Amino acid sequence: MSSPLDQSIVDLSSADAAKRLAATGEIYRLGRAAAGSAISEWWAESELSALLLGSNLVITVGLAVQRDTFGRIRIANGTPRLADVPPDQDAEEFELHFEEGISLDILTTREPGGSGAIAKYLTKFGEGIQQVEYRCANVDRATQILKDKFRVDAVYPTTRAGVDGTRVNFFLVPSADRGKVLIELYESQSRG
Repeated sequence: MSSPLDQSIVDLSSADAAKRLAATGEIYRLGRAAAGSAISEWWAESELSALLLGSNLVITVGLAVQRDTFGRIRIANGTPRLADVPPDQDAEEFELHFEEGISLDILTTREPGGSGAIAKYLTKFGEGIQQVEYRCANVDRATQILKDKFRVDAVYPTTRAGVDGTRVNFFLVPSADRGKVLIELYESQSRG
C-alpha cells in the first residue's frame, strides 16, 4: 500500500492539473510540517528570525525522485527550466511554483547509484522529501548563530556555491519523529 507521499509523487506527473496541484500542496505541507517542528526554536532568536526573513518566509520543499520520475514530472508541468547546478554536485533540478507561496524543487541524480548526495538519498530512502530550503539574508551569519546559540553544525565547513548562483549551506536537524530533517539555507550572490 502506498503512502500519501508516494501517491502525491505519482500525481505530480498526472495529466490532470487539479491532481498535480493537490499533490504539490500535500508534499509542501508534509515538508513544512517536518521542518517546522525541527526548527521551531530558531524563531525565538530575533537575529536569526530576521535573517530567515521572519514574516516574509520563502520556503521550498526539495523532493528527490528517480530520473524517470523526474522526466515525467517535468513534462507534465510544462518542461520548466533546469537549474544551473554547480558541476561538482551530482544533481539536476527544476522548480515548481504555485499560488500561496508553494514551491517545490524536484531533484534527481545525474549518476544513479553514484556518490552524490541525491544518489545516496535515493539509494537509502527511495523517493521522498530530501530537504526543506529557507531563503536567508546572510547564510554565513545564520550559520554562526546556529553554531553558537543552538549547537547546530553546518554540513559544510563554509558556505558553498548552490544552484543558479546562490550561496548555500545545509544543517541536519533532529525532528519530532526521532529522525532528522535536512535544512538548506540559501541566499542570492548579491545581497541588497
